[in-house]
Amino acid sequence: MSKKNYAGIPEKYARLDDAQVVLIPVPYDGTSSWQKGADKGPDAFLEASENMELFDIETRTEVYRKGIYLAPPVTENSSPEKMVEAVHKTTKNYINQEKFVTIFGGEHSISIGTIRAFNEAFPDLTVVQLDAHADLRPEYEGSKCNHACALHEASKTTNLVQVGIRSMDVSELEHMDENQVYFGDDLYENWTEDAIGQMTPNVFITIDLDAFDPSIMPSTGTPEPGGLLWYETLEFLKMIFKKKNVVGFDIVELCPNDVDKSSDFLAAKLYYKMLSYKFKYSNHNPDEDEDE
Repeated sequence: MSKKNYAGIPEKYARLDDAQVVLIPVPYDGTSSWQKGADKGPDAFLEASENMELFDIETRTEVYRKGIYLAPPVTENSSPEKMVEAVHKTTKNYINQEKFVTIFGGEHSISIGTIRAFNEAFPDLTVVQLDAHADLRPEYEGSKCNHACALHEASKTTNLVQVGIRSMDVSELEHMDENQVYFGDDLYENWTEDAIGQMTPNVFITIDLDAFDPSIMPSTGTPEPGGLLWYETLEFLKMIFKKKNVVGFDIVELCPNDVDKSSDFLAAKLYYKMLSYKFKYSNHNPDEDEDE
């Protein structure tokens, strides 16, 4: 990966010392089991970001002015376990510098390291997982750090809320709290309020892009029909940022292709939207929403 500023922002907004946000790319695709290419995701995301307007219409903000430092990528790929250790160490380092830390993968196994770092840094953490797959296997293909195991550790050490799940192995049921799972085929009218009611004050969000329907996000390694759409997802995320202290997030599993760039751009817009919500609502009083 060549070193550029995120979204081509001016240098004064891209320096670590002044930036409130850190973006860590992790171009890793060591355990994916179908379509390869998630290691190309960070570069495709960054290229799309350079072609994105930086004024967010909804929030009426230009969040890049808070400062976004593009960290050197985590390139450890000698083994899944070594990669997770490197991601954990790098993420923890920037958290300790009191930055708002974000991560862009890469396949979902990188989230084992990111979640571990945030769980050590923030008490009583809720992990909100938007995903087509449960990812709760304790081990897969000889490793506990496989993409199919991405949320297993979090299911044991954090308060896990899963949204959009529509593919899983029967063995994962024993590791799943079905009261906190919102399957893709049974999301009902008020599910967002119920899900947010199950969250603790500190929240980390992990988004596997295959949570979205393939009609709007075809470029993933394992697309599944029946996924989330754009505005319903944004509405849910906005509610979380309004009502909870989102301490960080990661986005994973962009598997770009040369024909269709729309998925790259969706990922870029999603990342920027989430930052816009974070800094728009970071001092928001949730009680103000009671009558809405």
